[in-house]
This record gives sequence, C-alpha cells and structure tokens, in this order.
Amino acid sequence: MSAIEAKLEEMGIELPDSPAPMANYVPAVRTGNLLYLAGLGPAARPDGTSPTGKVGQDLSVEEGYEAARLTGINILARLKGELGDLDRVNRVVKLLSMVNAATDFTQQPAVANGCSDLMVEVFGDKGKHARSAVGMGSLPNNIPIEIEVIVEVAD
Repeated sequence: MSAIEAKLEEMGIELPDSPAPMANYVPAVRTGNLLYLAGLGPAARPDGTSPTGKVGQDLSVEEGYEAARLTGINILARLKGELGDLDRVNRVVKLLSMVNAATDFTQQPAVANGCSDLMVEVFGDKGKHARSAVGMGSLPNNIPIEIEVIVEVAD
C-alpha cells in the first residue's frame, strides 16, 4: 500500500471507483509531467446519497464545503485510476472550482476550500495549489460544484 493510500485509510476515506465520463470526452490527458483531469462532481456519501442544488439557495456554505470535499474524493479516485499509485503525485498545481450558486452568492472560495483543504490534508505541502473559485448559473445534473485539476506527476 502506498503512503498516500495508507494516509487515506487513516483518515477513514475509502476511494470509489474512478468515475466514468458523462459524455464524449476522456477523463484525463497527460502531456509531459502534467495530468489534466476533466471536471468532476461530488462522490456519493457513505450512505449512498449525493448533494445536489445551488449553494446559497438550496445548500448552505457548509453543505457546499462538504460537496467540494466529496468532489476532492472523486478527484483522488480519478488520479488513482489514471496513475495506479497516488504517491506518483509530485504536486497539485491548479484547481478550477465552479460552484452552482444563487445569483447573489459570493462565498465561492469558502465552498472551494472543501477540496483545497482535503488536498493539503492528503498531500501536505505538495497539495498546496493555485486556484480559481467562480460561480455558475447551473451545472450538469444540478450538482453543487464541479472541479477541474492539473497535477504534476512522476514517471
């Protein structure tokens, strides 16, 4: 078991299977040592439910944070599926967090912290990244957040 997988187990996080794309695209593209992941939404909670709705209308900031953390779990699952070993992650480079938000909602960064905090908890300093957090009028299947990530990987 890799060091990162051992850490996830210690944190009580079980990774789901790497999610399949929802349309005509590939889940990841590697160029050189950079791996670009297609946007992902939240993984299911342990009880099988998944968050839906607009943050600031249907969901609180705290519920949005949870959705972003669940999205981080899906990101880790996709990375594991693509790389086979999460220890191959050299650095989380960039996150683009798109929050399904009410028109007057302005706390997108607080929501995006759910994923950002998880990346730092899992990868330490290698999890610190550049980030954008923006509001969207809607997202596919009414998910509360979609996140794209760029990761530097080892050969």
